[in-house]
Amino acid sequence: MTGPAPGPAGAAPARKTDRREPERQGPEPIGWAAAQLAALRELLGRPLTSYHLVLGCSALLLALGLMMVLSASSIEALQRTGDPFYWFLKQVTSVAIGLPLMWVCSRLPQRFFRLAGYPLMGLSILGLLMVIFLGQELLGAQRWIVIGPFSVQPSEPAKLALVLWGADLLATRARGGRIEWRQLLIPLMPGVALLAVLVMLGRDLGTTLVLMMIFLALLWVVGAPVRLFGGILALLVLATATMIIVEPYRLGRLTGFMHVWETAQDEGFQSAQGLMAIGSGGWFGLGLGAGRQKWNYVPHAESDFIFSILGEELGLMGTLVVVALFGLLGYAGLRIAMRTKDPFVRLSAAAVTAWIAGQAVVNIGAVIGVFPVTGIPLPLVSYGGSALLPTLAALGMLLSFAKQEPGAAEALAARGPGPAARALSWLGLNGRARRPAASRAPARQQAAQKARPRTARNGTTRERTREHPREQGVT
Repeated sequence: MTGPAPGPAGAAPARKTDRREPERQGPEPIGWAAAQLAALRELLGRPLTSYHLVLGCSALLLALGLMMVLSASSIEALQRTGDPFYWFLKQVTSVAIGLPLMWVCSRLPQRFFRLAGYPLMGLSILGLLMVIFLGQELLGAQRWIVIGPFSVQPSEPAKLALVLWGADLLATRARGGRIEWRQLLIPLMPGVALLAVLVMLGRDLGTTLVLMMIFLALLWVVGAPVRLFGGILALLVLATATMIIVEPYRLGRLTGFMHVWETAQDEGFQSAQGLMAIGSGGWFGLGLGAGRQKWNYVPHAESDFIFSILGEELGLMGTLVVVALFGLLGYAGLRIAMRTKDPFVRLSAAAVTAWIAGQAVVNIGAVIGVFPVTGIPLPLVSYGGSALLPTLAALGMLLSFAKQEPGAAEALAARGPGPAARALSWLGLNGRARRPAASRAPARQQAAQKARPRTARNGTTRERTREHPREQGVT
């Protein structure tokens, strides 16, 4: 019996072929976190991202504010007026006026805002002068003009006036997109000083701080040197210290801030009750309407300290949602300012963002004990029509600017008419006949169809259309 034929001398015995796994083709699959980050970057890079963020965050904060005003004011309104919905209905009235105002501002051109700053500035100065002589004093501050059942606080429209007037003043002096900071010294600084002095004469320290925030934002955008910032901050600290010293109630607020629990029955009463409200809310709160501190424990629960009631009833998760919404709103405002080349849009968008986000930071910081109590309301959430209407007008202006971002106009045109326009078209109230579905194609497809050649005289194109209708765009 013969075995297999031997191989050549010195040859190694044959081995079985290794069965290795096929090599992976292409790059390694990215992780879930990286995929989500890439999707987020793609979402934030869309043309209408700023528009949707401003609109969505404003709507959510406004709806949340209405719920919290109803919950926080119902007890005191019932005790004072016999109607638990008294202050809530007044806030609903302000919202009913503010939303159309916001919609109108979102459709106004940039030129309107540039021209509106000057008369609004004059009206604000006139209103602040009237407050000094005819205003009503409440809790140590003279801020309101009472006209029948309504009360107006002129210092709130003054914030919007400073934004528009200051932005246009600097934008007209822009050369090649750059603004010299020295041009601030003559026109802008005297105007800001006049507003600040008039507001301080009304003993309203909180609004004075917000006006300084707007002014510092304008300085930052135009690239003012650090020494100018230092000088203005030194003057601001000096003015704040003077106002605290000359008014005993402000000195009491500072004492209550530094020693909250030692003065919990005196100067630190409001801060202590606010902290107890937030602390008792836990992770998810006691439930909407189930808060206990609004039963005559937290002063001004519907306005200055509404964040404490929100923390008690909605918990830590509710407060984090509010902080996140203000953060997204601030991001959208800065995104609008960074994506434009127009100096007025850049200045006004940055100033409005500093106003709303800075005011929210000061209010929340005062409630949680980081800052002294200043009496600044939480934008879009606290009770008060005088503060709500200018804020909604400013947000409408941001929506108008967001439509001017690169690619935003094309995206809006491709999206077609909005729900209001479609409803008017269905009812036949827009003056146009309803077009067939084929004519409501996106703008790019319509342009492509118009650019294609019409039927030739020799009939060649007509024959091709009959044979291959889709080549000529015929459906």
